[in-house]
Amino acid sequence: MTATEPPRSGAQAVDRAVFVLNCFQGGDPELSLSELAQRAGFPVSTTFRLAQALVRGRLLEQDPATDRYRIGHGLACLARPTLSRLGLDAAAPHLYALAAGIKITVSLSVPDADEALTLFQARPPIHFCHNQIPQERRPLRASAVGHALLAHTTAAYGALFDTVRRRGFAVEEIDSEEPIRAIAVPVLGPDKQVWGALGVQARAVRLDHDLVRAVIPAMHRIAVRIGPYFHTAAAGDGFGAA
Repeated sequence: MTATEPPRSGAQAVDRAVFVLNCFQGGDPELSLSELAQRAGFPVSTTFRLAQALVRGRLLEQDPATDRYRIGHGLACLARPTLSRLGLDAAAPHLYALAAGIKITVSLSVPDADEALTLFQARPPIHFCHNQIPQERRPLRASAVGHALLAHTTAAYGALFDTVRRRGFAVEEIDSEEPIRAIAVPVLGPDKQVWGALGVQARAVRLDHDLVRAVIPAMHRIAVRIGPYFHTAAAGDGFGAA
């Protein structure tokens, strides 16, 4: 411990380790020690000790060639029972079948506070491109998956959500070098409350209005098929029946 660092309790050390793990959220699968320290806001020496402890616990891995850190297999093993409990094991074959059928990556998102969190992505065997990959987190009130989720809750009012409910899906136009269009449909659990949302996105020139009309029925069929695998309790707080 350096002279500038206060004494650490066991709980504080655990909190810091969790903070380091959370630095891997987003699009960077590997981080250097300096990048990790910068994101965590800790001294490099503190970050090194925490990272090495997480490596020993198999929650992180360190590439022997580059010394960069990435999420370890141990964390995936810990997450697997939760993913199974959520119903993703049972739903995954249907999501992959949908992706293969429409030739676009299919994502499954759930509400997490005021954001939509992507839990799972099923990529198609052909016609895949990076434009089909959604951000890990999107604002509920500014995304297709968020609108599909909110429109089927008691808290959703206004013409926008009325339109989403009436036509059964939400649309988002995403600004980028190549404009991207995203669409989403709700997934209702056995209790008929919204659990999550199925989303797809692609370049707008490809996912044009004709293709949207073609893929929406298939998305609805899979949403209905996988709905019984899920339960509302796993979807977070604040969501009620429509």
